[in-house]
Amino acid sequence: MTHLLRCGLVMLLCASASCSRQSDRTEEAETGKDSKGTIGVSLMTLTNPFFKVIGDTIEIEGGKAGYDVVVLGADEDAAKQTDQVKDFIVNGVAAIVLAPYDSRAIGPAISEASAAGIPVFTVDNACLADDCQVVSHVATDNLTGGEQAAHAMIEALDGAGGDIAVLDHKVTESCLRRVEGFKKVLDDHNKTAENTIRIVSELPSGGNRPTGHRATKDILQAHPEIVGIFAINDPSALGAYAALKEDGKEQQVAIIGFDGQPEGKKAIRDGKIYADPIQFPDRMAAETVRMILRHFDGEQLPAEVLIPTALYRQADGKADSELDD
Repeated sequence: MTHLLRCGLVMLLCASASCSRQSDRTEEAETGKDSKGTIGVSLMTLTNPFFKVIGDTIEIEGGKAGYDVVVLGADEDAAKQTDQVKDFIVNGVAAIVLAPYDSRAIGPAISEASAAGIPVFTVDNACLADDCQVVSHVATDNLTGGEQAAHAMIEALDGAGGDIAVLDHKVTESCLRRVEGFKKVLDDHNKTAENTIRIVSELPSGGNRPTGHRATKDILQAHPEIVGIFAINDPSALGAYAALKEDGKEQQVAIIGFDGQPEGKKAIRDGKIYADPIQFPDRMAAETVRMILRHFDGEQLPAEVLIPTALYRQADGKADSELDD
């Protein structure tokens, strides 16, 4: 991070704290309460609606508890996220919440925060570095969600079997777990299935539409006969659908996504994606704030809190009033 950018972030944090103190002084005159400090939040990106919900919810719930909250996006840049953590440390935040972009690269920054006496919590994506000093991790039960995705693929193929592909994202723990669960169920299925389902290609999706689109194009060139794609999130699933449609193969290939973002749910309703194990980012964020409050109350916290997914199919999309255009 350049000196100018670092100064800009410091000014942002200070300005947030200053504005909050002014607001709190006004409230103090009426309620006698001060701000309890600042919670610094760094999420892997804010362009993905999933993480925007997490950031917004932490800000709301943290505010209710008396904390100022600064939410930053790392723009899928591990070095930038490390710099954000360092700036949180310099500014003496009360707690840090991270959705790491790179589950291993974030380790030293977390250790530095812990050494400074600042508790670190992770949400959605865990730290995989050695001796990662995280107070508590709140996430989707990604392993079980991946298992649900495999059951959806088996259901979509309706006994036919065939070759499929996976659009993965191996730098994040959450996506690794999804693929692990997916493969586990397929392996069990293939032991007794008359027509097996074979993974013939695994390519990185980047967790976004453009990379998911390019990867699907490459898969189609090498394996034009594929009948299914498991994409680790909705943006990459939507990128896969665009590539399939361009090649006239959108009816040939069943797509299983993951997330349950509004656009993903609409695509399921419209028959573009077969199904999603859906996540609940608002619940994850609210639970993260509860973990922070319990920690400051001196409670012993679980190392991990997992929130179950729910499989969302076309019938669910058609009955979902929240998708009304």
